[in-house]
Amino acid sequence: MSIPQSGGGPIEHYDQLAEYLASGCKPKEDWRIGTEHEKFGYCADTLKPLPYDGPRSIKAILEGMREAFGWDPLYEGENIIGLQKDGANISLEPGGQLELSGAPLQTIHETCDEVNEHLRQVQTVADRIGARFIGLGAAPEWTHDQMPMMPKGRYKLMTDYMDRVGTHGKQMMYRTCTVQVNLDFSSEADMVQKLRVALALQPVATALFANSPFFEGKPNGHKSWRSRIWRDLDADRTGMLSFVFEDGFGFQRWVDYALDVPMYFVYRDGRYIDALGQSFRDFLKGELPALPGEKPTLSDWADHLTTLFPEARIKKYIEMRGADGGPWRRLCALPAFWVGLVYDQASLDAAWDLVKDWSPETREGLRVAASEQGLAADVSGIRMHDLAKEVLAIADAGLKARARAGAGGLVPDETHFLNALKETVESGLTPADELLLKYNHEWNKNLSCVYKEYSY
Repeated sequence: MSIPQSGGGPIEHYDQLAEYLASGCKPKEDWRIGTEHEKFGYCADTLKPLPYDGPRSIKAILEGMREAFGWDPLYEGENIIGLQKDGANISLEPGGQLELSGAPLQTIHETCDEVNEHLRQVQTVADRIGARFIGLGAAPEWTHDQMPMMPKGRYKLMTDYMDRVGTHGKQMMYRTCTVQVNLDFSSEADMVQKLRVALALQPVATALFANSPFFEGKPNGHKSWRSRIWRDLDADRTGMLSFVFEDGFGFQRWVDYALDVPMYFVYRDGRYIDALGQSFRDFLKGELPALPGEKPTLSDWADHLTTLFPEARIKKYIEMRGADGGPWRRLCALPAFWVGLVYDQASLDAAWDLVKDWSPETREGLRVAASEQGLAADVSGIRMHDLAKEVLAIADAGLKARARAGAGGLVPDETHFLNALKETVESGLTPADELLLKYNHEWNKNLSCVYKEYSY
């Protein structure tokens, strides 16, 4: 989500930074599931990205959804840049990727209903203006110069900064899509165990959801080019975070990490103020060059936390961030995968037992190999295919233990949402493998076929 945060009032003492994170602790009965997913919009006839403005545009999509389905608009200046309704919001990524940040829901049945209704609404409006949307981890053909820039001050600042700190930052911003799930924790100890499992097993999610084997019109040599991009984006704010696995890790250690990450901006009176490369530590002392003499609010802290981009991160909840965007079945499968792993204590313990002895080198090696080889990866004797099978079995057991029924009680639990992943493990073929097979055979290397077959 890339809208300004509402974290609270002035920061009067340093302890408030960790207290902000700890305020997310909830009893198990209050745990919720928040699913986010992005998709690329394009013109149905030209197969080019939707511009922001015009009769066939991202703006027209947002205005159409407001008028047809009662969403409340969000503006930056005079530009509509998002929508909100019933605890959910729709926002824009830099290149016009349309993102649903779903409401916090109790079950994956509800999550999948929300996803289906959202895609129905988007398709209804898109059909009226000759637009389509497609779920892939990376734009298959479009170059950077073809991508529009959404009229958001945050993105202009980030774009100008990316080339200073890495080689792939603008590719991430403008030409990738992901699906994520946000999950709760009950205590600091629970957060620590869940975050460690989330980071260690994020490469398994990357492999199972790998769906970006094309870039700029040809195969790129990776199963998840989106994941590859994140490895050379900005070393200060990405990665597998080995310190999370060190003794004593907790909310305070995350605060220390976040304070070491250079700032992007400060949001004031509807505009983004350039604070690129400046220090939140200086901000706490009233010495931020962008706002001399002014001290931050908890809203500023909440905003800063959204500019950290590791494979999993904490705010008042944990975000699982390692999966490519994809078809609708996988939009429901991603929350099922992680809920099964971490919302049942026996499954969480089993997942931790699986990964607790891995070295930082093993975790990073799996991350790299997952992006390159998907389920065919093999790192230090760990075969990704076998690992994915074992992890999926743990997730399945966790969902059975939750026993959250759907369809008025006719469906006893949420395990069927894992079916797409079970099929992937059974066949050994990730979505990227399937795309490459089609490209090399059925499509006769005509990549434009992807739009017809893979759009929502």
